[in-house]
Amino acid sequence: MATPPTEGKTFTDGASLTGGEAVVRALAAHGVTDAFGIPGTHNLEIYRHLRAHGIRHVTPRHEQGAGYAADAYARVSGRPGVAITTTGPALLNIAAAVGQAYSDSVPLLVVSPGMPLRHPRQSTGLLHEMRSQTEALRGVAAFSHRVSSVDEIGSAVARAFTLFRTGRPRPVHIEVPLDLLETVEPAGPVRRAPLTGPPAPDPEAVGKAADVLRAARRPALVLGGGARSAAAECAALAEDLGAPAVTTANGKGVIDERHPLSLGVSLHSPAVQKWLADRDVILAVGTELAESDLWGPPPALTGTLIRVDVDPAQMYAGLPADVSLVGDARVLLKALLAACREGTGGVPADPADVRSLRAARDDETRTRDAHWLPYLHAVRRVLAEDAVLTSDSAQCCYYGALPHLPLGPEGRYLHPTGFGTLGYALPAAIGAKTAYPERQVVALSGDGGLQFSVQELATAAQLRLPLPVVVFDNGGYGEIREEMAARGDTPTAVDLPSVDLPALARAYGGRGAVVRSPEELADALAHALSTPGPTVLTVPETVPEAPEVPEESPR
Repeated sequence: MATPPTEGKTFTDGASLTGGEAVVRALAAHGVTDAFGIPGTHNLEIYRHLRAHGIRHVTPRHEQGAGYAADAYARVSGRPGVAITTTGPALLNIAAAVGQAYSDSVPLLVVSPGMPLRHPRQSTGLLHEMRSQTEALRGVAAFSHRVSSVDEIGSAVARAFTLFRTGRPRPVHIEVPLDLLETVEPAGPVRRAPLTGPPAPDPEAVGKAADVLRAARRPALVLGGGARSAAAECAALAEDLGAPAVTTANGKGVIDERHPLSLGVSLHSPAVQKWLADRDVILAVGTELAESDLWGPPPALTGTLIRVDVDPAQMYAGLPADVSLVGDARVLLKALLAACREGTGGVPADPADVRSLRAARDDETRTRDAHWLPYLHAVRRVLAEDAVLTSDSAQCCYYGALPHLPLGPEGRYLHPTGFGTLGYALPAAIGAKTAYPERQVVALSGDGGLQFSVQELATAAQLRLPLPVVVFDNGGYGEIREEMAARGDTPTAVDLPSVDLPALARAYGGRGAVVRSPEELADALAHALSTPGPTVLTVPETVPEAPEVPEESPR
């Protein structure tokens, strides 16, 4: 997006500013051009200065929506997402989004006011008062920093951006006491996070990993979200080594899922886990190999595990590494690729074996997934290669789109992994569209999940964003209903009356329709992608029972 005009503002060192302007000056100094949030009584001094410093603002209808939008903005743009809340309940409203960003390693900055500097420990009943905002956010963020002077604000923001640039990205909360927001004090020099490059890889570790890979007879690649910056290197390694590649949800599309060596998002597949356990070398890049990726405990690997991760703690977490490569994935894989090419090695994978493994993977869930497949194929036909899809914790997404809607490195699929929040898809789509208004963006959700954040249809309508929202309606919380039934329980509190979601979209200023076939979905989706405002397309998943046909009388 083009940088908006700053109306003559400059980053003056040593100027006296209010705390509110010091916040905005620090954000602008780090290249922030967009922010998401809701103004409130206590944060008005921040909002007062956004326009003058060239920061555009999007107003979701709930702070959780602001957090999800900023999260998606960060995922697709590569720049930290910024959300602004007011005190107390507003900050707690965004806490679920902060937890999701922590789980998925997303650089999200939340700025909020806090109680005054000299506010007593004893409760006084001040508006939005709570015992400790910093302690509450510290439980879900990388850190929560309460500043004590206007001069400290710049340092706090620089600290956040330093984390975003130099380590595993995590969300950060900065709290500015509300009286400090209005106080004029010397703001000190403009402070910026230092520009640092990734450290050079350890030649000995790279050499050891290359030796192991060259000797491999049955290698495999496991690619997570941390591999995204190294998509070309991952594809080259897979081809050079003859190594099939499987991805996590966050790694979806790192290698084109139509590539002959791609197994897509299928770490949860018993067939793929059995295959992985039989590999003699596994190269895992940018992934925790977590329960949320595997949908269960990790398999008992028999081969050598090489882990590449920016976070050194991952080398002994979950499945400990036999060979550790700590640092930036792209830098490390470039060095590893060069080292592997210095010698001989690599066993060409048999495409027939990969196809057979894909077939075994799909056979496991063919009956369960049959309903979604034709609709997902219709979506794929309509979308451009660089389209962005946002996802919810819904069956149509984790059973349907994650394994069955193929993407390549140009596209993106944003899924709330790990923390597994509901209501992510719609506000995340708004954030992605804010970052790249020219790219196609589609939200995929279920009827239960969408209603956690359905009010954000109003935001999309106000911004006139061409935004299709495809909703598979199974009449409530389908996953939990099935889990109850599998336990032998009577399903309770999971069957919800269907809502006329297309009518609700029209009430918010958008459009909507019920689509009953893949062909109808394809046509409606193509139209929605060029129509300003949100379009809700509901796909009913409950098929009415066919009427009984009387038996014919014998002649």
